[in-house]
Amino acid sequence: MPGMLLGDAFPNFEAETTIGKIKLHEFLGDSWGVLFSHPRDYTPVCTTELGRAARLSTEFSKRNVKMIALSIDCLEDHHSWSKDILAYNCEDSDCRSLPFPIIADSKRELAVALGMLDPDEKDKDGLPLTARCVFIIGPDKRLKLSILYPATTGRNFDEILRAVDSLQATAGKRVSTPADWKPGDCVMVPASMPEEEAAALFPAGVYTKTCPLARSTCATPRSSEHDGDTPDSQHSFM
Repeated sequence: MPGMLLGDAFPNFEAETTIGKIKLHEFLGDSWGVLFSHPRDYTPVCTTELGRAARLSTEFSKRNVKMIALSIDCLEDHHSWSKDILAYNCEDSDCRSLPFPIIADSKRELAVALGMLDPDEKDKDGLPLTARCVFIIGPDKRLKLSILYPATTGRNFDEILRAVDSLQATAGKRVSTPADWKPGDCVMVPASMPEEEAAALFPAGVYTKTCPLARSTCATPRSSEHDGDTPDSQHSFM
């Protein structure tokens, strides 16, 4: 089945959405993008997911990320479903509309092209539904991360946000983020980088931990808050 691989140029597809017809690259502009698909409209798990995405939309916006959802139902259903999403998830907010569009892919053309279909989940006519895909797209319009969940497992949008933080912190830098990393935690520089060079690059501080077979050098962040600074002034390293 066709699909996207990390580093692939993301297609500049045209699609009908709840905010009108868009072309993906023009919609994203110079922003990062998160495209996430859903099996069907009105399904309970999907309703909770879009609601959670809506509540986190301000956090994504702070990171210069535009979100866009996809489901294999028609626009009319999308607009009607949006009311359910807001009623279920946003009772305590002033939100009157979803802060991101939903793509109508009733012919499954995009789902097939992007490898989103789940062969084990079928509708009443025996046609496969879309899985819970997540694609994070960089400002260069290339795929930076993909996650695939089955229909039975709702996504953790806090983890998607954390992954965005990691991708942005390491973009164009000789650094990596360790397990459970969050903004403000130490990141890591390559073991091949001399400690003196790491110390010069990251004056806020570095430390080295030597293991039996390897050496890891970490740099200390200047700030524990996500304030939009570049990674070398905010984070640490592998």
